[in-house]
Amino acid sequence: MATRGFLLYLLSGFSVAILSVLFINKNNNMYHNSTLLHSPNVSSVDKDWPELELNWRLVLATVIGFLGSACGTVGGVGGGGIFVPMLTLIVGFDTKSAAAISKCMIMGASASSVWYNLRVPHPTKEVPIIDYDLALLFQPMLMLGITVGVALSVVFPYWLITVLIIILFLSTSSRSFYKATEMWKEETILKKELTRQQETLVNSRGELLIDAEYEPLVPREEKSELQILCFNLRWKRLLILATVWVLFTLIQVIKNDLVVCSTWYWVLFCLQLPIAVLVFGYEATKLYKEHKKRMSTGNREAICEASIQWSPLNIAFCALCGILGGTVGGLLGSGGGFILGPLLLEIGVIPQVASATATFVMMFSSSLSVVEFYLLKRFPIPYALYLMGVSILAGFWGQYFVRKLITILKRASLIVFILSGVIFASALTMGVIGIDTSIQMIHNHEFMGFLDFCSSQ
Repeated sequence: MATRGFLLYLLSGFSVAILSVLFINKNNNMYHNSTLLHSPNVSSVDKDWPELELNWRLVLATVIGFLGSACGTVGGVGGGGIFVPMLTLIVGFDTKSAAAISKCMIMGASASSVWYNLRVPHPTKEVPIIDYDLALLFQPMLMLGITVGVALSVVFPYWLITVLIIILFLSTSSRSFYKATEMWKEETILKKELTRQQETLVNSRGELLIDAEYEPLVPREEKSELQILCFNLRWKRLLILATVWVLFTLIQVIKNDLVVCSTWYWVLFCLQLPIAVLVFGYEATKLYKEHKKRMSTGNREAICEASIQWSPLNIAFCALCGILGGTVGGLLGSGGGFILGPLLLEIGVIPQVASATATFVMMFSSSLSVVEFYLLKRFPIPYALYLMGVSILAGFWGQYFVRKLITILKRASLIVFILSGVIFASALTMGVIGIDTSIQMIHNHEFMGFLDFCSSQ
């Protein structure tokens, strides 16, 4: 299965970093946190917060933020790889504040995209466009992985994270581009076939039948926006997802007030595991039982959008993908969208549903980060509210225009092309900044090794 190759790549690249942690030098606690989103040249108290005023920097940031949010939410990846360089290089924020504001922008764009998608019907079936089964399966493990990845980002050196970003983003963007071209070819063949069927036909007696079109015996019922909205909402599953979010948020809030590496700190940190496993186990058991029941009756219809068999091995595979995606996302500061979006496509989810589901899950993970950053006072509220407002508009109108374009052109592969483009642009911007900063660190003879977790907080 192609998905296993995708996971094998992530595991091989990430395992190198994990094994390297074994060589952490315990005597390097004098150095500060060294991550891509937390510059080693800025202390924990230094903040570069420019004033919110009308100038060319704000106008350019608005344009880039709008386009990045529109394309990022359509692709289901958020756009954090574009926002952070934009906020640091153009606006002038320090990297910590830029990362925090970037999460605000992702949250705003995700929330508006979810609102738009809830008012849109599924393109082919009578089911919600957001796959709640996949959301419940991936969200708890993804959030667990993000917290682990954020903790590892304290330990991992700057240069290693930069290397991981370049390798990971270039790989996922190239893989997504390959899938987009394959989908484009399939759509071209399908369009030609439909065009051929709609052309002038000749019956067996040689008579011409021009534009022979027949109305279906049972026409599809047209629903209002309110009916579609009510149909797309699944309150029971929304309540479960919201409960997981609240529990994770409470743990992060309480944990931030405790002494790092104290007994209660690790108790709370480990408490996230049973919460994630409980919700994942509930959904995994449900999918497995439904799949087994369908197979016993000879019904091979897919339970959800993913075109995989819900065997114990594949369920464990999905759990590993969720944790790995969240860990890599937390480590690299991407929030997991750069992994979840391509992953959903890999397991057979159609682009419209993959985008809607990934954006839905990303709304929970990004809002968790925003709450934590707000409590830590990591961003100026006026600037965050302005850029979040820009992202809210961009998320809604980006979804609107792309969906309209897909309806006109009948090419859902446009979503995958946008996904690939956003990831590739993020690889370029974050990779160039990371390489430049690493070179400066080498010239300044700064520390380039691993840090101790407890003494680096």
